[in-house]
Amino acid sequence: MKELFKDILNMEGVKGVLFLSLQGDVVFKKFSSQLEKKLESRDWIHFVGSLNGIRETDLVYDNARIYIRKTGSGYLLILMDFFVSAAMVRLSCDILLPALKPMKGSKGFKRLFKK
Repeated sequence: MKELFKDILNMEGVKGVLFLSLQGDVVFKKFSSQLEKKLESRDWIHFVGSLNGIRETDLVYDNARIYIRKTGSGYLLILMDFFVSAAMVRLSCDILLPALKPMKGSKGFKRLFKK
């Protein structure tokens, strides 16, 4: 999964990526060493519950930003410095989203292989 997020993680100013399932489970996380220790013991279920209905948002703080994007199987959170281009992050997410969709079987082939 690290390979999927490689382009985002290699962007200058990106501090980390967190991918949460719709149930609040951590599917993937990669942060700078300082942030990983702080976020290790978080319970994400309440955070995911508060995002109900949000498709995309960009939270701006004093010296950092969090970009949140809903996918078919969860939420993608990108922690970054204030100066990181939001357009580049959105473009990277648009490219990444098809790979994060849950796999669905084809109905046509299932009928062929039924016993």
